[in-house]
Amino acid sequence: MSLVIDRIGELVTNDPSLGSGPLGIVNQAALVIEDGKISAIGHEGTLSADERIDADGRAVLPGFVDSHTHLVFAGDRAAEFVARMAGEPYRAGGIADTVEATKNADDDTLRRLLGRRVAQAHAQGTTHLEVKSGYGLSVVEEERLVRLAAEITADVTFLGAHLVPPDYSGRADDYVSLVSGPMLDACAPHSRWIDVFCETGAFDADQSRQVLTAGIAAGLGARIHANQLGPGPGVQVAVEVGAASADHCTHLTDADVAALAGSETVATLLPAADYSTRQPYPDARRLVDAGATVALASNCNPGSSHTVSVPFCLGLAVREMGLTATEAIAAATLGGAKALGRTDVGRLTPGSRADVQILDAPSHAHLIYQPGMHLTAATLVGGQITHRSPGGP
Repeated sequence: MSLVIDRIGELVTNDPSLGSGPLGIVNQAALVIEDGKISAIGHEGTLSADERIDADGRAVLPGFVDSHTHLVFAGDRAAEFVARMAGEPYRAGGIADTVEATKNADDDTLRRLLGRRVAQAHAQGTTHLEVKSGYGLSVVEEERLVRLAAEITADVTFLGAHLVPPDYSGRADDYVSLVSGPMLDACAPHSRWIDVFCETGAFDADQSRQVLTAGIAAGLGARIHANQLGPGPGVQVAVEVGAASADHCTHLTDADVAALAGSETVATLLPAADYSTRQPYPDARRLVDAGATVALASNCNPGSSHTVSVPFCLGLAVREMGLTATEAIAAATLGGAKALGRTDVGRLTPGSRADVQILDAPSHAHLIYQPGMHLTAATLVGGQITHRSPGGP
């Protein structure tokens, strides 16, 4: 069964060889989907298929690739957010509250919560998600979380090194040994990535390096939470071990920027977290001008970024971080795909996965121009409609 999306006002392909500018924009376009992939792109009215969606002049973009989320959790930390807005500082230790709530939720409850968040993401134009564990902090619980995450995505990240749990207080090295040994053995079969929170109050450079190298030896790719709360060694560790992504990157030295620009490690920026924690926003302009690859992701989690809205992150990135609208769209699509080592998503080109968002707007610029508005008229994942707004195509 084939499907044509016709009468597209503006098609963002993310391939400059197919259209104009860095986003490869084709106007008055059509695209054909077959077997879950893009099979053809052409001028409106020139392509046919078994079924047809009339875009009626709307913009069509690749679905967002959200390369940093913590979607498997239970519990509520709204009081913590309210306290921060009243002046309390953000501290990593709040993670322990979510660990307890998640432990007390059964598998069906976590599946239901996870499914709701995935549906909310699709309604915001996201079509591919990375999902981390990290709210288990024991062998049994971490294995459970990566197993549940694997039910909805191939990009599962084992984050046992999210925080030193209370029962290992004063024995962080012992916990790192657990994460790097029995916990990794249990979680690796369900995971593609390994991650560590390299930060004061969590894990230092040597501990982070031990976790990541153990994961790499087990066949996992490396990612790292780096330089969120202040300057630190996280970015340098990321580049040293060849991590796919260094995430947060809020506080960077010139050496950090140079290291990212001279490597394949993507700087994944999480502006919704900086909004929620009252941290300064990363200087995305500085990174782009230096030649680093930048991604934008939601960092959805209950403590510091309780949102799946990538459009919200786009607005912050343009208004507060120095990106242009074009750069922000690329960061949330191609950038996220590169941060996950993927070439099948984040673009709409022949052979790519048919992960498509149709906007209730004539151009991609409206994602920033109309902040806070629900503009996703329809979302397709692998060519299947997973969200359609009332009145959508």
